[in-house]
Amino acid sequence: MAAETATTLSKRATGVVGLAVLCSRILGLVREQIFAGLFGAGKNLDAFLMAFRLPNLLRDLFAEGALSTAFITTFSGKIAMEGDAAAWRLGNKVATLTAVFMSAVTLLGIVFAPQLVHLLTWWSWPPDKTALTILLTRIMWPFMLTVSLAALVMGMLNAKHVFGPPALASSYFNLGSIIGGVGLGWWLDPHFGARSLMGLSIGTLIGGLWQLLSQFPALRRTGYSFRPDWQWRDSGVKTVLSLMGPAVIAASAVQVNVLINSGFAARLGNGPVSWLNIAFRLMQLPLGIFGVAIGTVTLPIASKTAATGDIAAFRRILASGMRLAFLLTIPSAIGLAMLASPIISVLYQHGRFTAEMTRQTAGALQFYAIGLVSYSALKVLTPAFYAIGKRNTPMFVSFLAIGTNLFLNWLFTLRLGWGHRGLAFSTSIVATINFLLLYLLMWRQTRGLETRRMLGSLTRIILGGALLALVCWGANHWWLGAWQQMRLLGKLVALLATIAVGVTVFFSACFALRLHEVHDLWSVVRQRIGRI
Repeated sequence: MAAETATTLSKRATGVVGLAVLCSRILGLVREQIFAGLFGAGKNLDAFLMAFRLPNLLRDLFAEGALSTAFITTFSGKIAMEGDAAAWRLGNKVATLTAVFMSAVTLLGIVFAPQLVHLLTWWSWPPDKTALTILLTRIMWPFMLTVSLAALVMGMLNAKHVFGPPALASSYFNLGSIIGGVGLGWWLDPHFGARSLMGLSIGTLIGGLWQLLSQFPALRRTGYSFRPDWQWRDSGVKTVLSLMGPAVIAASAVQVNVLINSGFAARLGNGPVSWLNIAFRLMQLPLGIFGVAIGTVTLPIASKTAATGDIAAFRRILASGMRLAFLLTIPSAIGLAMLASPIISVLYQHGRFTAEMTRQTAGALQFYAIGLVSYSALKVLTPAFYAIGKRNTPMFVSFLAIGTNLFLNWLFTLRLGWGHRGLAFSTSIVATINFLLLYLLMWRQTRGLETRRMLGSLTRIILGGALLALVCWGANHWWLGAWQQMRLLGKLVALLATIAVGVTVFFSACFALRLHEVHDLWSVVRQRIGRI
């Protein structure tokens, strides 16, 4: 009964987080559209994206990756075993430690920005492009401090089953980046040359601060009040740090792969960095809406069941989360792969973003889409190892990914000459290998993950996906066959009609095949409609 209640709570909360993340991702997409239209996918946008990648890389490594996972796991266990008061004390200690540590990292990043930029670009960029990237890096580096604290606040709220405000917080980041960045950029250079990029960089800081402050009202309503606490010799802090150690090492493997990919992309000239970034952001749209939402909701609930020793409930929640991830991301992957060119044309081919840039970006998106399902499932599966105390397992698996990624990048990019498409394909293969290995290891650890039911669900989803692929194929031949000559409105209408028909066909097929997850989602939707 407890497992069923937790599973129901997880699905309802996933809907809340999914809607909030959808809003954030749409705003993020608007942000990318505006920047691409103003600068095109070339030298200036390459410099801005590479500069933002540096603090973003360490944010993923410390804040929204290792710190978030380790803190939520420990904080949720603290609430379950010792109550709210003990959890709030832990929150004060970790918040103080995070502020001090990230301030030091911020200062070091500003000082050593030239070395970091050279490392990321493999010393392959010309001096003027490198100098611009270094300047933008120094401006944006403090973003890491604000977003680290925002991730900590998000962890507290999620552990208290408050999911909406923290999921919506990144929307404020995008709004701050758009409003502040574009406004300051226009003020510095109305023609949006290289100088205006400084305005976009300052806008990133405005967005990061807004993301943090927007969560404070919800945090106060939960009963939390921050008080600096310098007593770090605490069992809870030690637990967070002990979980963070392997998590940082595991995540560092991912960041090493990012460095490797960035180096390969930088050596391919002007454009590939931007093409890959835009394609990856589009791939992250369904990943953020579905994969991150499911993982965000599943982790605190799974952590509490693991802390109380209820392995049966833990197994059921984890398996349910992965099945839901498959249901929502398999059709997304099919749609992105088969409709890549029309999608990018509608969203980005404006201003200085040309048809050739659309073609190159679509090629990357098609290969990124291959790994979407694995990426989504990993968002659910990887944090579960920390919940059950097997923190070293993802670390060891990630080490394998470094060597695999380096070899595949060399093979596809240099040996076979696939260019930036090879980098996207390598990323997808590495994600798939990681997921399969972690799934097998978790299956052994929990003595099964409802595998028979998982395979049954996958079979039904794949059958529905085949019908969806048929719809996309037909659309490419009839509705969207001449998309390059179509006007924007015509392309938009044809694309939206294709998506609407495809989604209807897919979910109708899954419903007819009696896929349990579709019936659950339909029940939740009916309940919410009934309350309106």
